[in-house]
Amino acid sequence: MALAARNTDALEARIAALALPAGGAWAKAAREDALARLRAMGLPGRRDEYWRFTRPDSLNAVEPAKAQVFDHGGEAPVFGAIDRLKVVFVDGVFAPGESDPLDMAGIEIERLADAAARDIHWAQGLYGALETRGQDPVTRPFAALNSAFATDGVVIRVTGKAAKPVNLVYRHESETSDAILHHVVKLEPGADLTLLENGPAAARFNKCLEVEVGDGAAFHHVRTQGRDHQRQAITHVFARLGRESTFKSFTLTVNGRLTRNECVVELTGDDAVAHIAGAAMGDAVRCDFHHDDTVFVTHDAEGCESRQVFKKVLRNGAVGTFQGKILVKPGAQKTDGYQKSQSLLLDEDSTFLAKPELEIYADDVACSHGSTSGAIDDEALFYLRSRGVPEVLATDLLVLAFLADAIAEIEDPDIAADITGRLDAWLQRRRG
Repeated sequence: MALAARNTDALEARIAALALPAGGAWAKAAREDALARLRAMGLPGRRDEYWRFTRPDSLNAVEPAKAQVFDHGGEAPVFGAIDRLKVVFVDGVFAPGESDPLDMAGIEIERLADAAARDIHWAQGLYGALETRGQDPVTRPFAALNSAFATDGVVIRVTGKAAKPVNLVYRHESETSDAILHHVVKLEPGADLTLLENGPAAARFNKCLEVEVGDGAAFHHVRTQGRDHQRQAITHVFARLGRESTFKSFTLTVNGRLTRNECVVELTGDDAVAHIAGAAMGDAVRCDFHHDDTVFVTHDAEGCESRQVFKKVLRNGAVGTFQGKILVKPGAQKTDGYQKSQSLLLDEDSTFLAKPELEIYADDVACSHGSTSGAIDDEALFYLRSRGVPEVLATDLLVLAFLADAIAEIEDPDIAADITGRLDAWLQRRRG
């Protein structure tokens, strides 16, 4: 009873520090519904099954912990060499002066605040809808909090093949910023979009991305989470896939005190494909590093394929977590589901925690999962050193080779090469 009272007090204190944004009738209804769901489920605690590897205390707190703004030392921005439509947010607020005009062939793009101000808008059928579906069977309180209190974001409707990628850039300038962003993406049948995201965003960041992929459409998502050492982030991706559609998402994380990335995907149309991948490199020598990937993929149609490939490289006491589930519903025959989570521990102080799950209610499926954790291969290291490669450089080459499976999930070879180059630069800085 006392514990329940404390949890209720903590939730009400968190809610009291926020305010429901203004908006039209549909936005107001969606936000009030999300707030009611948040109150019903409460904030997460260490006794919750899906939070036992990650402490939610700092995410539950009313005020974010200070996070020093990281000096990138003139480093070229991620995706800077790619022709793209740039949309910039500074500490969670849209920056029109630094963004490109929101006008491009093949898509309609608006600021969330503008769309929410209308009484009728195409986003009203999606905002909070996929997040609501993603609350069953596992509750995700921070996603409900996001739907209720998100102050900014974009809504994107893709009607054809987008002329170029859309790049959401998140800049962090205040040590106490607490950003809540919500994006909605709807791909009409046959449409195609590449969405890029990069930057640390804020001292504490809560982001929700809802994506509906229509029949025969393709959505490619690549994000890099900024190198600020002290930042904290909880992110959510909710996706629903139509017939013969494609969803591919890759996330690179380097540094960060606490990062939890949740991805919830429903394959609801026959012959849909979903690939979710991630690479994380954590070094806790300057600041704590805790990285959590939590993935839930539901097969609810025939002939669908899903892939989960996650790699983590950890050193100096860094902690990595993976929780991944494949649920195959009755009737989802010919399902092909694959899951792999691996960690490379570069010392004896780092930790990798994994919880792979399969739940299958169809009899004609091919599903598998595997999770491994280990050190650098001594034979491979000896082979490189015997050919004159210094030990530190040889170790870095093996690290890049270890991460290659996850990076291979990126569809665009130029983006994949850029990601590999940035990982190599990060390793070089550590060598220096």
